[in-house]
Amino acid sequence: MRLRIVWTGKTREAHLRALIDQYLQRLSHFAKCEVSEFRETAAPGKVGIDKDSQRISDGLREGAINVLLDPEGDEWTSAQLAKRIEQWQNSGAKELSFIVGGPNGVSAKLAARANKRWSLSRLTLTHEMARVVLLEQLYRAYTIIHGLPYQK
Repeated sequence: MRLRIVWTGKTREAHLRALIDQYLQRLSHFAKCEVSEFRETAAPGKVGIDKDSQRISDGLREGAINVLLDPEGDEWTSAQLAKRIEQWQNSGAKELSFIVGGPNGVSAKLAARANKRWSLSRLTLTHEMARVVLLEQLYRAYTIIHGLPYQK
């Protein structure tokens, strides 16, 4: 199963970009991993949210399982995430997409396309930091699935 990470805007902080690259490299040992980075619109408010969300929505692939990172979503432990990934793999899904919206959130239309909504934490994270946490947790989940010592 291919992993696809979808987000708006570039990661500007060099040290966070380095961590993102490191976790993408680590994840590549377990799954083909692709990042789709969509340009963030400069439009304010709902107009900007709708434009960013439409770009993301247009880029989602048919048949993929779409997981939206959402502060109101379900909270999962690392072990629960690993179990879900295994279930999705066993379901025959070809792609698992994780969607990180822009700083102002996503439209209701894009949220409706999500198969699951997942909250990384009840804490507020910058979107750049959320990218790192997401990738680290995906890597951790795969080490749990494969019984590797990283997760301990």
